[in-house]
Amino acid sequence: MHILVVDDDPLAGEMTAALLESQGHNTLLASDAMEAVEQLEAHSDIKLIVSDMHMPLVSGLALLEMLREQDNHLPFILLTGDTPDTTLRQTPGLNACLRKDAELAWNLDAAVKQTLALNG
Repeated sequence: MHILVVDDDPLAGEMTAALLESQGHNTLLASDAMEAVEQLEAHSDIKLIVSDMHMPLVSGLALLEMLREQDNHLPFILLTGDTPDTTLRQTPGLNACLRKDAELAWNLDAAVKQTLALNG
């Protein structure tokens, strides 16, 4: 099983992947939405997507919408440098929206465990 990490910032993507790997998960990286779609087509064992929100061309939210339109309902966690408001947190199809802050390691671990338990 893999978790797909989508982030246009290579360092941020690698840090997110490292956090997930330290929690026992296998990860794949994509630098944008198009690469994410390619990874999804190449790897049938992806069970969860963790995406940055603010990316050029196609944002994390637009990626989520695009996948849902393609009838892809993999669990989706969105990461943002902003404070997520209630509207964002309640986006249909979004399992969690987490702020990239000092608590990210703990919050991401909890969100991944909860999401995988619900969608396992």
